[in-house]
Amino acid sequence: MPQDATNPDGTDAGNLSPDALKELLLEMGGPDQDLPSERQLSSDLNVPRSRLRRVLAELRAKGDLPPAQVGRKSHRRDNSHIDDLVSVANPTDVIELRMILEPQFARLAAIRASGNEIKRIQRHAESRKGEDYGAADLAFHRELAGASRNPLAQELYDLLRQVGTDSRVRLARTGPPCPKRRAERDKEHQQIGQAVADRDPDRAEALMRAHLVNVRRVIENRMQTFTAADPAEMTRQ
Repeated sequence: MPQDATNPDGTDAGNLSPDALKELLLEMGGPDQDLPSERQLSSDLNVPRSRLRRVLAELRAKGDLPPAQVGRKSHRRDNSHIDDLVSVANPTDVIELRMILEPQFARLAAIRASGNEIKRIQRHAESRKGEDYGAADLAFHRELAGASRNPLAQELYDLLRQVGTDSRVRLARTGPPCPKRRAERDKEHQQIGQAVADRDPDRAEALMRAHLVNVRRVIENRMQTFTAADPAEMTRQ
């Protein structure tokens, strides 16, 4: 671990008070940028990871920082458990459960989200140029789940998406994402984000439900195309 790590004003980051460390992390992880990994932060700031985790957990619980990113060690699940779920699930199972859960996540976010969470939700509502189609969608919905302030919400969402994106469940695309549908999706996301910003839980819930109805329609159309092309591939589902 470097012994000369400093914060932006040149002082030793390792000697910062808890409040000063919080301010530094908030500055580094503002609405328009993502924090590095815990390991990188610990090294760059010369702060023990145990101390860093406590401060990060407090800031995330208050909604001042985004949740830890999917795919990092803290979010990896037992593959045998995922295998069990994948063996009995199909794409319609995943979207069906999302339709039960996510409108309520949006409703709670409209009531509970912090100002920083709202900024992140709105930032992720529009996919950026060159951004992967699925990654943009995941970022938006995950921010909403986190903004519900229910710690189980994001865990359930992550689990659902992990099952839904597994190659054994996910339907292979027959071509690149449709630009028209991408634009429609972004518009739907933006409307949901605005409802959350307006603190309108009824509208946020209704818009999320309507959005997922459209997602389900896309999935059903792709399933029909997939089945017509090779019915044998759908027998296990």
